[in-house]
Amino acid sequence: MRDRMPQLPATALTPAQQEAVAAITAGPRGALFGPFVPLLRSPGAMVRLQEVGAHLRFGSALPKAVLELAVLQVARARNQVFEWGYHCQLALDAGVPREVVEDIAAGREPGPLAEPLATGYAVVADVLAGNDIPDERYDRALDVLGEEGLIDVIVCAGYYTTLAMVMNATRTDAGALSPPVEMSLS
Repeated sequence: MRDRMPQLPATALTPAQQEAVAAITAGPRGALFGPFVPLLRSPGAMVRLQEVGAHLRFGSALPKAVLELAVLQVARARNQVFEWGYHCQLALDAGVPREVVEDIAAGREPGPLAEPLATGYAVVADVLAGNDIPDERYDRALDVLGEEGLIDVIVCAGYYTTLAMVMNATRTDAGALSPPVEMSLS
């Protein structure tokens, strides 16, 4: 499959696109890659989305392991190879057990998880499956993650779902990413 929206040459960028590239490269990402390549076609959306992502990855109070587990859940649910490839090692480095990553990669429910991973996983599974979180789980998430963490894990699922949809629709190339655990695409 061909990449439908490859990198634009710098000489072809509009002023708004140039500003968007400057904003993303000046931030913690430092470069334009992955989902931001096709998103550059809508520079206003790209800038706003990358700000949400920057908050989640670099400014959220959510534990990194919970965040990265949520990203892997979305990547698996959407068969998104770039996000899987980019975040797999980040998840392992953040403390997500390898067995959990392997289960998600294979499309299996992971075994018992310690907190706060268990609660984060359950919330993301709920929001990916439907539009609601059962009251008991919601209350548990408030206790374990706090209000900010609960909202951030829900926003994380929505943000990475958006990126997955953009990259899947535009067939964004995963490039040379080589995750330590391969994701099954079944």
